[in-house]
Amino acid sequence: MVNDLIRERKDRGSSVSREIAMKWGTDQVILGPVLAVPYDAIEEKIESLPDGKSKTIQTKVTQYAFLMPNEVKVDGDVKPEVKKRGIYQAILYSTKVDLKGNFSGFDLEKLPVDQADLRWKESKLIVGIEDFKGLSKNPVITWAGKPYEMTKNNQEVRLFRENLTVTVPLEGPESVKQAFSLPLELRGSKSLNFLPLAKQTQIKVKGDWSNPSFNGNFLPEKREVGQSFDALWNIPAFTRKVPQHWSGFPSIIFKFQGLELNSEDRMMSSSEETYMQSQAAANAVASGSNENIETSNDLDLVQINFLPSVNNYQKITRVAKYGILVVGLTFVSLIFMELIKKQKVHVVQYVLIGFGMVLFYGLLLAISEHLGFNWAYLVSALATMALISTYIMGITKNRKSAMLFGVILSIFYLFIYVLLQLQDYSLIVGMIGLFVILAVLMRLSTKIEWNLADRK
Repeated sequence: MVNDLIRERKDRGSSVSREIAMKWGTDQVILGPVLAVPYDAIEEKIESLPDGKSKTIQTKVTQYAFLMPNEVKVDGDVKPEVKKRGIYQAILYSTKVDLKGNFSGFDLEKLPVDQADLRWKESKLIVGIEDFKGLSKNPVITWAGKPYEMTKNNQEVRLFRENLTVTVPLEGPESVKQAFSLPLELRGSKSLNFLPLAKQTQIKVKGDWSNPSFNGNFLPEKREVGQSFDALWNIPAFTRKVPQHWSGFPSIIFKFQGLELNSEDRMMSSSEETYMQSQAAANAVASGSNENIETSNDLDLVQINFLPSVNNYQKITRVAKYGILVVGLTFVSLIFMELIKKQKVHVVQYVLIGFGMVLFYGLLLAISEHLGFNWAYLVSALATMALISTYIMGITKNRKSAMLFGVILSIFYLFIYVLLQLQDYSLIVGMIGLFVILAVLMRLSTKIEWNLADRK
């Protein structure tokens, strides 16, 4: 029941955070740009006639030759902030991102399209933004030294969930070899993501946040984390799922799934689950002629996740995992005290003590939502120790027994708190601590005349 309550409060907090983010901007993913040059193609369909015969119908359709950039350099500056609604909060951010790069042109010998069929003057640049709500101003891309305002277009050439497009009139294959720059002002929440699509991609991001998490498929080549962070990635195209250029109907080449790549709460039963999620996204390709184009997903991203400085629910969940152990050790200690002091404790009193110890976790959860985890742990532990110690004194009429039991409880709660602060050494410290506790209990058990206790 305690674990269900923790999950319920955590889900409520996540729901409020999502509501805040939906009005500001969700996880942002920046993709592209991609150059698309249209051309006419003949599509053949076989139609059955009433007399049982069939005929081939040829239809002229528009397909595209797609080209990835040769080089892209991303320079981002992120300013996260915490927004609150009641006792809950969401991490939002504003960012300025500059994309600069160039295209090196098509390899026309490998492109299965006649150069004469390419309609160069109708060429388009496509940039993907995961959530348009986060755009602070209309994006203007500079191509070959000329500015072009980009517009939303998800109908004609859709490569991403949300597409910014602009027509750049080209003169021929040589005019493709141009430089571009695109400044973006974005709002988002939780994470900022980039999909490396160029032959060589450099991503440099800095921000005013002391607790960033670098996830996705690539770790930064260089990073500095203090009160702020600065990270650098250099990524070649070897891990990219799409080729440098291809042709056919437009189809989705990236699908954002919102996977919790960093969360301890996202437990994988095996690596097979990750593979299945990846394949599920890869199979979500829109119908078209280029079935060989695999869809990228979250596992292909460069991700910067802005974690809260303290995750209360995650810590409380870890504390609750030790709940059975603490209650069990407390009952064993109470039995030993009962036998050594020769003072009977009724089963109803055991139940009430157990309820008091379980209530510790409810207090910890409730107080942490207002005071934070550390103060909540201290207040809840002191309250529980005072409650049970005074109850023991009322049962035994012995102040020393009550104080001894309070010391035992304080050792247990201090032991769990220390384990929470440790990460790499929590297992070895926990096992050594349990070994010592067991050794003490075994030593105490030798002082009890069990046969006499059974007769009594």
